[in-house]
Amino acid sequence: MQEFDTIRPYSDEETGPAIQRLVNDQEFLDMVGRFKSPALARWAPALLRFYTRRWLSGRFGHFTQVDDLQAGLSGYIGDLIESTTTRVTTSGVENLSKQGAYLFISNHRDIVFDPMVVNYLLFRNNLRTTRIAIGDNLLANRVFAEMMRLNKSFIVRRNMTSPREMRDAYITLSGFINHSVAKNENIWIAQREGRAKDGLDFTDPAIIKMFYMSCKKSGLSFSEAMNKLRIVPVSISYEYDPCDGDKARELETKARAGSYKKAEGEDTEQIMKGLTGFKGHVHVHFGAPIIDAPESAKELAARIDREVHANYHLHASNLIAYEKRGLLFAHDSAQEVNSLEAIRDSVVTAGNWSAEDIQIARLEMEQRLEACDPAIRPYLLDMYANPVQTALDANTRQNTPD
Repeated sequence: MQEFDTIRPYSDEETGPAIQRLVNDQEFLDMVGRFKSPALARWAPALLRFYTRRWLSGRFGHFTQVDDLQAGLSGYIGDLIESTTTRVTTSGVENLSKQGAYLFISNHRDIVFDPMVVNYLLFRNNLRTTRIAIGDNLLANRVFAEMMRLNKSFIVRRNMTSPREMRDAYITLSGFINHSVAKNENIWIAQREGRAKDGLDFTDPAIIKMFYMSCKKSGLSFSEAMNKLRIVPVSISYEYDPCDGDKARELETKARAGSYKKAEGEDTEQIMKGLTGFKGHVHVHFGAPIIDAPESAKELAARIDREVHANYHLHASNLIAYEKRGLLFAHDSAQEVNSLEAIRDSVVTAGNWSAEDIQIARLEMEQRLEACDPAIRPYLLDMYANPVQTALDANTRQNTPD
C-alpha cells in the first residue's frame, strides 16, 4: 500500500494515535462541544472542553481498529440521522452480497451526509462499509481532514495544472480503487466532481475512464476491468436539502457574474449545515451490480445515469417544485390531483402521500421560496424539479421497446 500513502485512509495501526491527537486537539474539542452543548460552549468553553475530552477519551480512546471505531460510532451516527430526518428508507439491498466488494457510484447532494447514510445502511444490513472518495479541497481544515481519514476516506486531488501531474494522480487513484475492490474493500465515489446543485445527476465519463487507467497494462479490456469492479449505481434522494438556499445563490451568482468564489470556511459551514439541518425523508436505492459493462466509458456512464434516474425515489417536494415550475398545467384542485397522479404512475416515489401531505409539501416549498431573494428562486425550484424530469425520461426509455 506504500504507493498509495499520499491518498489512502488511515490504517488500523494509525487509528489509535490519530484518535489520541483528536481528543487532545482544542479545535476538535470546541467543535464537539458546540455540537453537544451550544450554551455551555458560549459561556464556559474551557469547562466544556475539559468534560468533552474526558467523554471522548472514555468512549473512543480505547479503539485501535477502524472497523471497531465505526461500530462504536454507529449509535451516534444513528442518533444524528434520526434527529435530522423524519425517516430513512432503502431499497435494492437484496442486490448486494457479503461476498466480494463493490464500487458504489452515487449521485451527490451533500458533502458528508451522502456517504454517511450509505455506510449507515450498509452497516445496518451487516455489509461492509465503504472507503469514501473526498476532494482534497475539503482537507484545508486540519481537524476535518483527520476525522475523514479515520473514517476510511481517501483523497481525490483537484486543481492540478500540469497534464503529467493530472495523469500520474489519476493513475494512482485508479490503482487505489482497483486495489481496494480486489482486496474486498468497498468504495464510494460521487458520479462527478462536486455536488449536483441543480438536481441534474449525470455521470462524468472522465471518472469512468479514470477507473481503467491503471488496468491498461494488464491486458484487460475496458469492459472486463469494469466488470471486476462490480459497479453499483446508487440513488440518494432528500425530501429537503438543508443547503438548498446556498446552492441556489451560488448558481445564480455564476449565471449572473460568470463565476463564484467560495468564502473562507464556506465548505466547513456547509458540511455542518448538511449534517445538522433538516432533511425530511431520505431514501437510498442500491442498484444491481453491473457485470456486463459496455466497451466505452460514455456508454457505461449513460447506463449508470439511467439506473440512478429511474430509481430516484421522488418526494412530494419534488413534484410540487415540478408543478410550480410550470410543467404541470393544473387550474383547479381536481386537475391538480390528476396531474400529480399521472406523474406518480410514471416514476418511483418515496411514499404514498395523502392530499394533506401534498398541501404540507406545497406550504413548505412556498416558505423556502419566500425565504430566498426573487432572483434565486428559479434555481431553488430547479434543484427539486429536475429529478422529476430525469426520472420521467429514464422510465420512458426503459419502457420503450428497442
